[in-house]
Amino acid sequence: MFRSNKLFLMISCVIALMLLAAGCGNKETSSEQKESTSSQEERVVKHAGGETTIKGTPKRIVTLYQGANDTAAALGVKPVGIVESWNQLPIYEYLRSDLEGATVVGQELQPNLEEISKLKPDLIIASTFRHEKIYPQLSKIAPTIMDDTVYEWKDTLKLMADALNKQDKEAELLAAWDKRVKDFKSQMGDKLPIKATITNFRSDHMRVYYNSYGGSILKELGFEILERPKGSEGAEWGEKITTKERISDLHADVIFNFNASKDSKLVEKNYKEWTNHPLWKELDAVKNEKVFQVDEVYWNQGAGYQSANLMLDSIYEMFELRK
Repeated sequence: MFRSNKLFLMISCVIALMLLAAGCGNKETSSEQKESTSSQEERVVKHAGGETTIKGTPKRIVTLYQGANDTAAALGVKPVGIVESWNQLPIYEYLRSDLEGATVVGQELQPNLEEISKLKPDLIIASTFRHEKIYPQLSKIAPTIMDDTVYEWKDTLKLMADALNKQDKEAELLAAWDKRVKDFKSQMGDKLPIKATITNFRSDHMRVYYNSYGGSILKELGFEILERPKGSEGAEWGEKITTKERISDLHADVIFNFNASKDSKLVEKNYKEWTNHPLWKELDAVKNEKVFQVDEVYWNQGAGYQSANLMLDSIYEMFELRK
């Protein structure tokens, strides 16, 4: 009787183990099926060029403007293809470690479609500002989404996070940024608002920015950006100014200036001519020694989350705040 009970118990244990193993196998199969379904799931992403269907989570992306290069790195994604930087060729120094190994597919204004195609991307990030004319060709290579600017970094972040299934990372990055902005405003206190002008000297003219990457960040921090004078004309971002009689229009509490790195000797010569002019010396920011030389990459060209933080670092230093 004892042996019979023992045998029955052993058989029961074996059957139980077999059922358990079968259950685990079903769970694993279910998990694999779920993962496979997720990777093939189709989503429609709305963007400046319309609507694009994206299958699953793209792995091989190509970024065609500087802000998209920066944002990909911020989201923890390494593109297979990127466009060449405006200077510090071929990749901005602050992004080199993140983008090392990515193939350069030409310039932002003229990406090489053949090179892009060779990379067999499953997503292309473009901009209407740069690539609207070649959007049909890009779309034939891979699903393509476009932002409507190249300098609104939060728009780029949202667009790319939606396309790459990185919404949680987007929320994390924005929370960290909002915390820094709040801290800056708290430390500045009643010194804000501060009227600011952003200038950029080239070899044969100067530029003033009314709507720009750097300007949008300054506004968020509590600065008031110089507005376009009535009667003046120019692109949405600002103006190219060629006559020194316009210097008086630049009045502000502070001037943030960056000189173009291209043709640097000619740029420096032009800068000295303008800043030695009597009208320049009458500007409030000049008289109060509030003209700051800033980095053109962080303040104008990077146009992404990481360069925004580097720009903010420099502002903390200028106003001698605790980081």
